[in-house]
Amino acid sequence: MRIASYNVENLFDRAKVFNVDDHGPHQEIIDAYAELSKLFEKEDYSDQDKTRMLELLGVLGLLNRDEGEFAFLRKIRGRLIRRPRDRSEPKEIVANGRGDWVGWVELKTEPVDEMAMILTARVIFEIEADVIGVVEAESRPVLTMFQDFMAKKFDLEVPYAHVMLIDGNDQRGIDVAIGTREGYDIVSMRSHVDDLMANSERVFSRDCPEYTVVTPSGNRIVLLVNHFKSKFGGNDPASQAQRLAQAKAVAGYYKRLRDEGIDNIVVLGDLNDTPDSEELKPLIEGTDLKDASTSEKFTEFEFRADNGNRGIGTFGLGNDDDKIDYMLLSPALFGRIEKGGIFRKGAWPGSRPPRWDVYPELTAPLHAASDHHLLWVDIDL
Repeated sequence: MRIASYNVENLFDRAKVFNVDDHGPHQEIIDAYAELSKLFEKEDYSDQDKTRMLELLGVLGLLNRDEGEFAFLRKIRGRLIRRPRDRSEPKEIVANGRGDWVGWVELKTEPVDEMAMILTARVIFEIEADVIGVVEAESRPVLTMFQDFMAKKFDLEVPYAHVMLIDGNDQRGIDVAIGTREGYDIVSMRSHVDDLMANSERVFSRDCPEYTVVTPSGNRIVLLVNHFKSKFGGNDPASQAQRLAQAKAVAGYYKRLRDEGIDNIVVLGDLNDTPDSEELKPLIEGTDLKDASTSEKFTEFEFRADNGNRGIGTFGLGNDDDKIDYMLLSPALFGRIEKGGIFRKGAWPGSRPPRWDVYPELTAPLHAASDHHLLWVDIDL
């Protein structure tokens, strides 16, 4: 069977701020959004916090109204900011802490470039995985609509008879999902959206669902699909601590499954950190899970190793220190690997010179299927 993992970075709609133009993504908006979201969650707002909030709202274009070019200020209950009608008068943060109001900053979305959608489909259709873990999917209906629409466009059979997504904790609707071909039945699901850290905050930014799949030969395999806390807006101690907590939690689920007598387990997805990071140690070193890319049979990198890199990176330009996507296998599955690799034809290859071959239609970064590269592995199961 072939298993794949792919961060599609949304299928139909993507945060407007992430869409690259001639000047690149709007980093100042990204940083302001991340910092402001963290300030909003503080129990008490100091005078310094309030001053900084006003500065960041200004960067986001939200100082005078609730809608800017790249973001909305969503208010459900209570009041965050006082805006005098006379714009010459100063604005004021009137909430004194998280308990005084309910709301958040939300990034605006816009339709994904049509060619990017088409190339995303080509990547998924061409790899022909029997089971695929999908990261950054909007919803189950969107996933099914996407594959139905693209199958009709390419005059192909719909690849995944079974598609499942459990809503996670991300307010932007960025979730993880699974698709399986006919004959690969999803027989059970278990969510961890409500698991808590020691500080009573939720462990997962999205979820770590456990899906049990039965293969046509009757074998059972459990897949844990992940999207760990990102370094988006900076890699501060809070982000590091959450990724560490997520790695520890997933390691715990894995050990429980093994104690229950389950041998065929895959932990896959975007873990947003490198194999040598402290944050991933509980998974990489604290269990007997094995990284599929370390197998001698995992050889199809499609990377022109002309810059000192082996080409194991899974993000951006594929450099070794860009490895943030994983397929971690239990020993029973690792020992059955037949071959595997990284599929890059839908990712922007750079231009000095291009680092891998791409689809002919991929002529600009805007058209890239994703900044992430698809991982796949064939297992004799």
